[in-house]
Amino acid sequence: MNRLVINYITTEKRFALIKNDTVEKLYIEQPTVTSSVGHIYLGTVEKVLPGLNAVFVDIGEGKSGFLHRDKLASYVQAEETSAKQSRSISSFVHQGEKLLVQIEKDATGTKGPRLNGVIELQGTHLVYMPEGRYIAVSKKLTDPAIREQKKQLGFEIKTDNEGLIIRTSAAHTPDDCLAAELEEKRNHYREILNKAESMKKSGVIYKEDTFLTKAIAEIQKMDEGTITTDHLELKNKLQKLTSLPVEFYSGKENVFSTYKLEHEIEKTLKRIVWLENGAYLIFDETEALTVIDVNTGKFSGKHSLRDTVIKTNEWAAEEAARQIRLRDLAGMILIDFIDMKEEKDRKYILKKMESALKKDDRQIKLIGFTPLGIMQMTRKKTKVSLSESLEKKCAVCEGTGRVLSAETIAFRLERELWEHRHQTEEAVLVETTNEVKAIFSGEQDLHLGRLEDSIGMKIIFAVKEAEKPYYRINRFGCEQELKQKLH
Repeated sequence: MNRLVINYITTEKRFALIKNDTVEKLYIEQPTVTSSVGHIYLGTVEKVLPGLNAVFVDIGEGKSGFLHRDKLASYVQAEETSAKQSRSISSFVHQGEKLLVQIEKDATGTKGPRLNGVIELQGTHLVYMPEGRYIAVSKKLTDPAIREQKKQLGFEIKTDNEGLIIRTSAAHTPDDCLAAELEEKRNHYREILNKAESMKKSGVIYKEDTFLTKAIAEIQKMDEGTITTDHLELKNKLQKLTSLPVEFYSGKENVFSTYKLEHEIEKTLKRIVWLENGAYLIFDETEALTVIDVNTGKFSGKHSLRDTVIKTNEWAAEEAARQIRLRDLAGMILIDFIDMKEEKDRKYILKKMESALKKDDRQIKLIGFTPLGIMQMTRKKTKVSLSESLEKKCAVCEGTGRVLSAETIAFRLERELWEHRHQTEEAVLVETTNEVKAIFSGEQDLHLGRLEDSIGMKIIFAVKEAEKPYYRINRFGCEQELKQKLH
């Protein structure tokens, strides 16, 4: 049975997709590490680079964004001729020009965000591109008759300049509902244009709720199963978008703990991942690439050495593909499988890897084995990996290892205290670092006050110096007695 578990009630938003008791997808969004993918900006062309056929665009966020010629609205709208592709970017855009742009890849490291000048507005059953000029139908909509019918409908309801992507969920949606959704997106785009006209400098026009967008996208892919959330308002909202059952979770324990998902998060942050048969994978992430090493470990097999190697590599391919999804690894990925002497064995594992990667919705290029027997692949990067989001470089070891960030510790403390709400004790004494306390309390202690009201007890901090962020709930009791413990 499939289940989408959404932890929405606390500051750190999370969802996990469980299929047949296995976690297949994990998404975590912290307020300080939110994705900007989908946000729309009014930008100003800072620099035109004819050699790269691209421009740098100031969007008012510090780092300038990179926009290629082929993703300029003016290029897409130009006449479809062979001469069009040979024309320089300078004939489509000039320095100082104002453009509507959308972030398609977050800024990482020293690089600014990657931009798209062909705006896309996400809908329930379609994606609207005001200047897209084409019709596409989801590849998952496999019925030829329905595909053709929806494609023809798209041509009927859109203008020449507009573009549409028909989603899988549109398969059995009435035509008038699709037309109504298109009109709704047109009105939304008019509002964006009106706001852009009133702006005097570069800046954000529209911010997409990335977390909800991704959660809803997962729901739309589910043919069967259950959605569980700990937020009543979100439960009511989601129930209007799907025919699947949406459950409200009101238990004392955090919903992720109830479904044993906290352990899965811990597992995705570990360097070593054990397989059920005693073999294991080692993950080494660097800025340039990720290397996954496969080891037989305690597994020796029951037959020949070749059978042991093939079986271990087969299990490793399945788990490596799953971990790549869960950890949200991107860029170049190298997998060092246990050495296989015969070419047919390599082809067999390559097919297994291809099959396992089909579950991934990110753009992937599986290149194959190098002469040294290392599998090469690339995965499109749109945001930071899970480890980059939840961890920070350790000041103690100068970056050679990683520890959980103060933000992650603060959110864990929040979740644990939330589980003690409505207890009879008057107060709780928490030992932690000053950094965790500051993040937990929020500006002017506003979040601290709100949480104290919610859980019905006073939170007293004993601040300690430490080499890494941590917390410890020391005891519950009378507020006056706990305050005396501080002296």
